[in-house]
Amino acid sequence: MLAAALLAVYLAVGALASPLQMRQGEARVITSCVEPNTAALTFDDGPWVYLYDVSKALTAANATGTFFFNGNNYACIYDPDSVKRVVYAYQHGHQIGSHTWSHKDLTTLSLDDIHNEMWLVEQALQKIVGVTPAFMRPPYGNYNALVRQVSYIRGQILALWDFDSGDSTGSTPAQSEAAYEELIKKHPSNLLALNHETYETTAHQVLPFAIQKLQAAGYRLVSLAECTGLPAYQGAIGSPGVPDSTWHC
Repeated sequence: MLAAALLAVYLAVGALASPLQMRQGEARVITSCVEPNTAALTFDDGPWVYLYDVSKALTAANATGTFFFNGNNYACIYDPDSVKRVVYAYQHGHQIGSHTWSHKDLTTLSLDDIHNEMWLVEQALQKIVGVTPAFMRPPYGNYNALVRQVSYIRGQILALWDFDSGDSTGSTPAQSEAAYEELIKKHPSNLLALNHETYETTAHQVLPFAIQKLQAAGYRLVSLAECTGLPAYQGAIGSPGVPDSTWHC
């Protein structure tokens, strides 16, 4: 499995380094944007039913979001409804990243299992929309040296955050809104925000509030790639595949 995954990466990104050099490398970890006056609103754990409303809220505000998708977490990414959501997000100009296949804590896994968690969702995104993401958000934000080494081999950048809306850790919508408002009062140069598209209140209450407040404060709401000045995807953009017997979880 590992040999096949490595070969696929070499072919996909044209890696020139030797296997030894690649094993010794560690992926870059980003925790913030670099472009002044930008805010990257990111959404984990999809593709889920509220993706459409998240996208519509962003699009209506001339904003771009970044979606970190799982392969088999809330639902199977190959389910027809999930496929439609992935395609919808991509076709509406949002950035797509990896959140691994099944949302396991990568720091508890072996090298082969880390590769598999990353490869399976990469493969799905290649089939569904023809892209290989350049950013991977490790579940729970957890990573170690082995995770960084595997990510380096796979051509991935680890994407964390510098602001957590708290929607997945028990914050009420009012508390999430207050957290956004308190941060905006401090007016940092930029912002990389963690949200989750799997919460109805995030999509329908907190997100519209955050968009309005951030734009009023002068922030441009852009993709993670734009706010970091890094490519969103690896290699050339391919064509979507046709569903077949391999499209399953």
